[in-house]
Amino acid sequence: MEGYLTWIHFGDLHVDDADGYEGLSRFRALVATAEAHMGRGPEGSAVDFAFLPGDNANHGTDDQYARIADAMTGLSLPWHVLAGDHDFEPGDLTAMHAITANLAPYAVTMNGYRCLFLDIVSAGDGGPDFRIDPDQRRWIERELSAATAAGLRSVVFMHAYPGDLRDDPDGIAGLFAAHRVAFVDTGHTHYNELLNDGRVVYGATRSTGQIEEGAPGFSVVTLDDGVPSWRFQAIDDPWPLVQITAPADRRLITDLDHLGQVPNGSFVVRAKIFGHPAPTQAFARLDDGVAVAMTRNEAGLWEATIDDAADGLHRLTVRSDGGTDVIEILVRAPRPADRPGPPRLKRNPPTALGRDVHAIGAWPERGIDGAQRGPNKNGLDW
Repeated sequence: MEGYLTWIHFGDLHVDDADGYEGLSRFRALVATAEAHMGRGPEGSAVDFAFLPGDNANHGTDDQYARIADAMTGLSLPWHVLAGDHDFEPGDLTAMHAITANLAPYAVTMNGYRCLFLDIVSAGDGGPDFRIDPDQRRWIERELSAATAAGLRSVVFMHAYPGDLRDDPDGIAGLFAAHRVAFVDTGHTHYNELLNDGRVVYGATRSTGQIEEGAPGFSVVTLDDGVPSWRFQAIDDPWPLVQITAPADRRLITDLDHLGQVPNGSFVVRAKIFGHPAPTQAFARLDDGVAVAMTRNEAGLWEATIDDAADGLHRLTVRSDGGTDVIEILVRAPRPADRPGPPRLKRNPPTALGRDVHAIGAWPERGIDGAQRGPNKNGLDW
């Protein structure tokens, strides 16, 4: 069984003096909010690290990075930082050492997951010419193979989807699918989006510095026994933030045989609850049934058992101190021996892996409107 892994994703900062450093002021405000409700307190943190997906400094200048580095000190979590095409504007990534000691590619193991941080900009010639050089391609394959052999699920962090790569996008996405990568986290789009290509779930978080509408925010991603959950928290959203981590929402199912994704009648619901002061109680409810009191386990997650759920789709709700999360789950209850169920579902051959044709569409409760308004998608000069 894999463990629990949670991170905060601050979308592309695009820190620049041309807009009066609006991206920086938004970032500082978001960092302060995250520190107040999710930072490392006396009892530790429910969050493992914070992530910047690239396009941090809009022109890759020393001054822009110095300002970002200063803002990052406001959050008492470890940071992992990638480069985007804007960071590569000077022609190399030397200046980025101001905000990270480690330039990708590199890999670390955390809580039973092998986390790969990729560089898709340095092999190109600038702009969104995203490529992975042959050495890194071989390294990715070795890392994924070693993790699979060791019984670890992998998580991948990269600036853009594999479908945006100029060289071998299908090969890279195919590797992710073959090795059951639990989640691929990206930036670049400027809008919130989730993809599910039937093998791997991909997430993108809207830009912090260049936004089309609405309040800035950050996403929170949790892996619970390999099951991904994703929430967007805008800066003016109320707290606490409740995130159901298991079972999976129907839109994020990639394995019908995984009981954490598709439970079989009776199951355990788990949730993370973020906020200060700490929550005092939580309740789970299936559809319009009785609210079941949840208890906090040794890992800090709230959990309860739901008994005898019927086949089909259900609405699962968790509430705590005014915070709420609601997902839709698929249940396949066990059948008596004398009443066998329908034949097992067959999976179609994979197609267009890692591409946004697999976007799940609008999910307003998650801050996803499905409109794909970002400048990169629509050919704007950002």
